Amino acid sequence: MFPLGTVLVPGMPLPLHVFEPRYRAMLRDCLAGDRTFGVVLIERGSEVGGGDVRTDVGTRARIVEAEELPDGRWAVVALGVERIRVDRWLPDDPYPRAEVTAWPDDPATGPAEDPRPAITAQLRRAGALVRELGHPGAPLDLELDGDPVVDSYQAMLAAPLGPADRHQLLAAATLAERWSLLRDRLTEQIELLEARLSFGG
Repeated sequence: MFPLGTVLVPGMPLPLHVFEPRYRAMLRDCLAGDRTFGVVLIERGSEVGGGDVRTDVGTRARIVEAEELPDGRWAVVALGVERIRVDRWLPDDPYPRAEVTAWPDDPATGPAEDPRPAITAQLRRAGALVRELGHPGAPLDLELDGDPVVDSYQAMLAAPLGPADRHQLLAAATLAERWSLLRDRLTEQIELLEARLSFGG
């Protein structure tokens, strides 16, 4: 397991610079096995040296590129492949470990009405506001018209949200709940961004 201060979403690339000895050991074990590891959000504390509080929902990542650098660090690119639930944390020996279960989304738990047109409009509005404030925003030509589960994750990535909000969306029990939470969070963010603009950023 690799606890981080960010939320990995299925389908999202994850670049890592691995320098701690325990995670270098983990990486070697992963490369010798199925090249996968779990990523969870650190709620409190720090991943450096342990002592952190970790979430129990995360994402399995698969290593797609790994290069050992001359100083012993590793440059790694992984890809989020599936949502997981932590059943039990094991001792951090020699690195964080846990027993996990795959937790796929059930497309049948989506809302009765397609939320994607309204969410797309919110994402474009939020992206435009972020750009007005001088920051890179979500693509304004974003289209959500594919697999509803994949689209929910793409919308999460495009939304200007922090790790805690993203984790709440990742951990939503149903697709309907995820879309509803995303709509509410985007409404809040748009209001905040409009307020910032009205006060000059």
